[in-house]
Amino acid sequence: MKKRYLVLGLITTAFTAWGQVNQQTYAKKKLSHTDVEVVFSYYNQNNDHSAVTGGIGTEDLQVYVSHLSLDNIRDSVRTVHFDIGFDVISSASTDNIDFVLSSASKHDVRVYTSLGFNKVANNKKITWGANTSFSIESDYLSVGQSLSINHINEDQTRELSAVLQMYFDDLRWGRYQFEGVRELVYPVELRNKEWFDNYRRNSYNLVLGWLQTVNQRMSLGVYPGLTYQSGLLSTPFHRVYFIDNSKQVEKLPTGRWKIPVGVQLNTFMGPRWILRTFYRYYWDDFGISAHTISLEAPVKISRVITLTPFIRLYNQRQSDFFKPYARHVPTQEFFTSDYDLSGFSSNSSGLGFRYAPYAHKGRNTFNAIELRFTHYERSDGMIANTLTLLVNYDKEQKKQ
Repeated sequence: MKKRYLVLGLITTAFTAWGQVNQQTYAKKKLSHTDVEVVFSYYNQNNDHSAVTGGIGTEDLQVYVSHLSLDNIRDSVRTVHFDIGFDVISSASTDNIDFVLSSASKHDVRVYTSLGFNKVANNKKITWGANTSFSIESDYLSVGQSLSINHINEDQTRELSAVLQMYFDDLRWGRYQFEGVRELVYPVELRNKEWFDNYRRNSYNLVLGWLQTVNQRMSLGVYPGLTYQSGLLSTPFHRVYFIDNSKQVEKLPTGRWKIPVGVQLNTFMGPRWILRTFYRYYWDDFGISAHTISLEAPVKISRVITLTPFIRLYNQRQSDFFKPYARHVPTQEFFTSDYDLSGFSSNSSGLGFRYAPYAHKGRNTFNAIELRFTHYERSDGMIANTLTLLVNYDKEQKKQ
């Protein structure tokens, strides 16, 4: 179910995503302080192509997000990062796993946290970091680790970066039940056998970055990546219906390669306007290829208020394994009716409002409050809306 609201995770981090891509080694600071960021978000979607019921049926979903992030900058070279979040999920589609309305599968809670550390090397040109993460929901448990390194040249006009991420998932159901039962959950009428003998999925992501200052008004970034996943890549409670009216559990290969390449161009159009453009190409060996174009244009309408209109266009070629409801042939080796793997186009657009008063030296500081609304539409009929509130606060602690 988590991939159903993956778009929510992307949207709720949109406030800081652009800045993180361009983040450079911070200057030496006289005070140690903690940057506090709190996010509250509501996401709602609806459609009638649920993979739980074979590509038909409701995809109604609501998610309530609460997220706290802390960056404790100890001194000019060390930063400790901690975050924790809670997602409360109501899903009508997963409620159809057992055909019992208002069952436990309709409501879920996701809890996730991470802890990281960054350090600037003695030469001030290299920053390295490490992070560990943990996430749990009723149908999975995930543990992750990551390592990162950044290098900035002498005049700070070029930055090279590399991040290696590793995630190890256990996809058995029953995390919040006290009986201690851990098992893969299949559709109720297909529990006559064990469809899979593996309940683990491992993911390895390598993300590279090259950021170049072109001139005083323009910066260019290129971000290639490589991902490999192995293990149980099928979702055990997804049904697939065949042309002969038979049905089985979704079956996908046990390995998957993904190659994304992103290009970002930021242009300062004037003292009050920045144009951020982003293009991303994606390919995987499931047969999917995709193109993404994003435009974001923050406009400073006063000293403390910024409005940010944005739009994102996406087009995807369908997987070799996808067919709609009752269109698969029983002799196929792999099959899915998950419309996330279908061919579709989508667009999302919205507006962000940011209020950022000037900081007061020598005291705790309220940095900014942001409100962002996003509307999403997909060519197969999916409609979703997200409303997100972010509050940023800087707490000074002690002199160094």
